[in-house]
Amino acid sequence: MKNGLLIWNAVLTLGCGYLLFAHFSGRKNDKKTSSVNGKITDAEKGKFRIAYFEMDSLAANFDMVRELKSEMLKREEAINSEMEKMSRNLQQKFNFYQQQANSGALTQEQSEAASRDMKNLDDEMKNRKQALDSDYSDFVMRRQNEIKSKIETFLKEYNRTRDYSYIVSYEQGLFYYKDTAYNITADVVKGLNEYYKSKKN
Repeated sequence: MKNGLLIWNAVLTLGCGYLLFAHFSGRKNDKKTSSVNGKITDAEKGKFRIAYFEMDSLAANFDMVRELKSEMLKREEAINSEMEKMSRNLQQKFNFYQQQANSGALTQEQSEAASRDMKNLDDEMKNRKQALDSDYSDFVMRRQNEIKSKIETFLKEYNRTRDYSYIVSYEQGLFYYKDTAYNITADVVKGLNEYYKSKKN
């Protein structure tokens, strides 16, 4: 029994030794390969750097975001204006039919036609509101995706000479500590605005 345990321990020790040897010799080969290709990763250099930018500052100062907010406001005002106009029209029709009904000028058939007319106008208003809201949501989502894409494209270019492993957007409640030495908000806002203007022109 004791001999069996000794043999088992020896086999396990040899197995672990082989795995450690294979693991570390494999890492050396990987480093050699990277060096031969002329590409040494940050992890191999012993570096792991993360930069961040303040999302609320970017939202307040990036021209593309400000333009989106302005466009959103115009669209919201146009939607509200159209819906108010339709609502006034509906109310005027209702008042007209109500006066006709109170004066006894409507026959049973006319009263039923008035009810159908009111229902059609109400349905038309609801459908129009739904279509406008859907268009608005699609517009906002599309524009937000464009902004996100612009930020990602700019940051790839920005990071070519800076070697950050990650660039994250800082939002309160998500991170509990930040070293302001790695705050690149001013760089990102300035660079994004220049990049956006150049692409826009």
